[in-house]
Amino acid sequence: MEVTVRQVTCRRDLKKFIFLPEKIHAHHRNWLPPIYLDEWSYFNPEKNKAFAHCDTTLLLALSGAEIVGRIMGIIDRRHNRLKSKKDARFACLESFEEEDAVLKPLLESVENWARGKGMDRVVGPFGFSDQDPSGFLIEGFEHPPTISTYYNYDWMPRALELRGYEKEIDYVTYRIEWPADFPDRYCRMYDRILKRGSLEVVRIYKKKEARIWAKPAFRLMNESYAEEEIYGFSPLDDEEMDLLLRRYMSLVDSRFLLGVKKKNELLGFVIGIPDFSPGIRRARGRFLPFGFLKILRSMKKAEQLVLLLGAIKKEYRGLGIDLLLMMELWKSSRKAGMRVVDTHHQMETNRKMRAVSEWAGGTVYKRHRVYRKDLGKNRSGS
Repeated sequence: MEVTVRQVTCRRDLKKFIFLPEKIHAHHRNWLPPIYLDEWSYFNPEKNKAFAHCDTTLLLALSGAEIVGRIMGIIDRRHNRLKSKKDARFACLESFEEEDAVLKPLLESVENWARGKGMDRVVGPFGFSDQDPSGFLIEGFEHPPTISTYYNYDWMPRALELRGYEKEIDYVTYRIEWPADFPDRYCRMYDRILKRGSLEVVRIYKKKEARIWAKPAFRLMNESYAEEEIYGFSPLDDEEMDLLLRRYMSLVDSRFLLGVKKKNELLGFVIGIPDFSPGIRRARGRFLPFGFLKILRSMKKAEQLVLLLGAIKKEYRGLGIDLLLMMELWKSSRKAGMRVVDTHHQMETNRKMRAVSEWAGGTVYKRHRVYRKDLGKNRSGS
């Protein structure tokens, strides 16, 4: 097969880029489409301010007139300066087949582009930030995906490794089956912590209240994630906080927005959402004109909760805030009829976060991997 690679240069090309995975995964049983309304915003520099501090290239692979693959290259100049690195990223990699005929020219195109920009490595799959889908699935193919995660064919990791890519970092996802009742010792600890009077649980009842606490939560995330050296994380500025808020506000459920404060200072928070991926699948990713109704119905009937974000102020860790948040989350989700929690991505090296998931009875049921390739190696692409 003779394959050529060309850049996305117009809206028609971008439409083909966005909808190609739908064709590639047409018979892939567990595959989850994105919400296409979000995809158009994500690839729009006027709406996605990450383009302002990133160099990007969007590429399509063609066999004759047929589009057979795609890839995106990203260089986050701000993150590279922050971490003193020269990394490029690849994202959105898709191909109909495992064969090198498609993957080789796509990957080499990004590698050569990155090399021409003075980069030392390519890592991926990884988007503009850690809030985007990150890492190809390498374990847990039998389980349906949740939002903002890759669900690739099982041959994709092998194909990358054959192209000289090695493990950079793994993310693990835990499945927690809520007990009908927490052990008495945890309930007593919960009561003792609250009786001290210095800590107070923040419960959100309306989205208007969520907006009030959003900025303090994002600032705490900035502080906590930077200290924990969360992979690929760059602190959000106010504009990016507003964009993230708009991106997720329509999806959040106030029952699963929980925090802990001391006086008026937010010390910890957790954000969960009902797993509405079955609704996205039934809507085929189309939010309009009626897809949003299928998504809303799915949210109401969800039996699984997906954790999106959470953080605890460093100097208050180990004082029971994680217990308070977990117990409150348990109460809210059990009341809503949810029996299972998906923790979303956790870095395999983040032992503190993983310990909380394991303390709650979680077991690892998915693993995603971000790969790297040194651009000083295999320059010829052989």
